[in-house]
Amino acid sequence: MDRRRFLLTVFGGGAALAVSSVTAIRLLGPGGKRNGVMTAAAPVATPAQDLLLECFSDDDGHQLGPCHVTKLVLTDAQWHLRLSDVAFTVMRRDGTEVAFTGAHEKPRSKGLYRCAGCSTALFDAATQFDSGTGWPSFWQPIAKQNVIESRDSSFGMIRTAINCAGCDSHLGHVFDDGPAPTGLRYCMNSVAMEFVAFRVS
Repeated sequence: MDRRRFLLTVFGGGAALAVSSVTAIRLLGPGGKRNGVMTAAAPVATPAQDLLLECFSDDDGHQLGPCHVTKLVLTDAQWHLRLSDVAFTVMRRDGTEVAFTGAHEKPRSKGLYRCAGCSTALFDAATQFDSGTGWPSFWQPIAKQNVIESRDSSFGMIRTAINCAGCDSHLGHVFDDGPAPTGLRYCMNSVAMEFVAFRVS
């Protein structure tokens, strides 16, 4: 099959691949040569990743226990539809919002923060404090398994990046200059989170 017929088949729907809404489609590495002509790699289905996260109630924040969640995997185009431009830059390109511009810089009421991309529970407002940095800060996540820590060596610094376990979106960084009882400061980007006020006080 020549390149033109291959592209028409794939993108024209002639060889549609049935996959669930939570299964990612990716192209494997570079294609090979056939009769001296480069050919594109075939699309394959990547099995959806099942996660065991901690779930929490929006009513009063009580822990519902472990729950099985399918990791949210989207294309850049789909993320652009779901997120604002600023949120896309922060969450999908490891960016940082301008200090003192976010909506969640200081605690206002009882509630919890969920990922703006996939609604995974991230932080309880009871652990939030005013760090004076211009970004919402917490002394611990709502559940360790709901966030992912990784080494970040960008900008000539060594930091610990924090991502959402439910969709791999970048949230911010954690530092060791926070208050008791943990001594940690989870410095998050407001645009990466949505605040949910408890329905029951």
